[in-house]
Amino acid sequence: MNRFEIAGGKRLSGELTPQGAKNEALQILCAVLLTPERCEIHNVPDIVDVNKLIDLLEALGVKVEKLGNGSWVFQADNVNVDFMISEDFKKRGAALRGSVMIVGPLLARFGRGYIPKPGGDKIGRRRLDTHFIGFQNLGAEFDFDSVDNFYKVEAKELRGASMLLDEASVTGTANIIMAAVLAKGITTIFNAACEPYIQQLCKMLNSMGAKISGVGSNLISIEGVRELGGCSHRMLPDMIEIGSFIGLAAMTQSNIRIKDTGYDHLGMIPDVFRRLGIEVLRDGDDIVIPEQESYTINKYIDGSILTVADAPWPGFTPDLLSIVLVVATQANGSVLIHQKMFESRLFFVDKLIDMGAQIILCDPHRATIIGVNRRYKLRGIKMTSPDIRAGVSLLIAALSAEGTSVIDNIEQIDRGYQNIDTRLRAIGADIKRL
Repeated sequence: MNRFEIAGGKRLSGELTPQGAKNEALQILCAVLLTPERCEIHNVPDIVDVNKLIDLLEALGVKVEKLGNGSWVFQADNVNVDFMISEDFKKRGAALRGSVMIVGPLLARFGRGYIPKPGGDKIGRRRLDTHFIGFQNLGAEFDFDSVDNFYKVEAKELRGASMLLDEASVTGTANIIMAAVLAKGITTIFNAACEPYIQQLCKMLNSMGAKISGVGSNLISIEGVRELGGCSHRMLPDMIEIGSFIGLAAMTQSNIRIKDTGYDHLGMIPDVFRRLGIEVLRDGDDIVIPEQESYTINKYIDGSILTVADAPWPGFTPDLLSIVLVVATQANGSVLIHQKMFESRLFFVDKLIDMGAQIILCDPHRATIIGVNRRYKLRGIKMTSPDIRAGVSLLIAALSAEGTSVIDNIEQIDRGYQNIDTRLRAIGADIKRL
């Protein structure tokens, strides 16, 4: 098990360029299964979860070629669908959450899609019902082996249908879209997720010959086509990493320029950090966070405490609530964090309390943070990264803290952040990978 050793309390300075979007990558790479033709994908992040998915595609028979510098070529012209019943497939598929999104493309193109219960962050219940109910609406038969935790969907022919999703699941929406593009007839999806990741997936599929309308809204219409062709697609910058860098700059009182952010796709992310009192300046497609001695959390008009809560897009992404929580510990003022989607995602706050943060965990979904306006700095401790986003939040806390911190289980951080220690050292961080 690897660990980070961080000597905190240092101000950083320089430029950071965000990686390609992890959550987009997991969808886009599964979509290459929909065509036998060549798909060229650019700005692919070099992170554990994405690399595991690429290995899974290769094991399924997809031809994979790395062009270098985040660019890959995929060609699924000789897919071995029988591999899905092998023990090797079950082991690989269970190793990451995003593996569930191979089911839709395989079902659409080959008439069957299987997956073991996927892994991923332990942040609470993450049910898959939305995916499989959607496939059933399209005419697939569903079976779940509760002993082996193995999911199966099969269909001789998928037919378009009108459906209302029981939740605006991003991965569920993506999976159903990928199944519906090759179904016979028209599919309408109400309460669809409309995150930039979904918009990018639809953009890519349309470039391959799909007929998808309503992109960017929560009502998506898909006219099925007989086949799809190849494509060239470039992924957006990772908005979660951009938000993490904003939080890093604020906590360490650093002057940092975040390059090539795809600003117009960030939604309300910059404004949420501005509500915490952080200067977020736009310069073309860059974001500049100037050095700030302090930042004051806004209040509502009536003087009541600010609440930051997650919500489906265009609401605030749940992946950044952990960052907001950490940033608030050194702010001037208080804030209530309301994590609505996952009931275990706030359980890392005990480490921050051990570091000296003033936090009241109200219940599994809510925490009140009392900012100390830097009067009492966080102190370095030994801790463990519980999941990707909490891990980076603890890393940001450690970089701002007095003394030395050690973070174990950094494989969790590596799942979502590309060479994070190397990139942080380049702007002055004292961080070692042990």
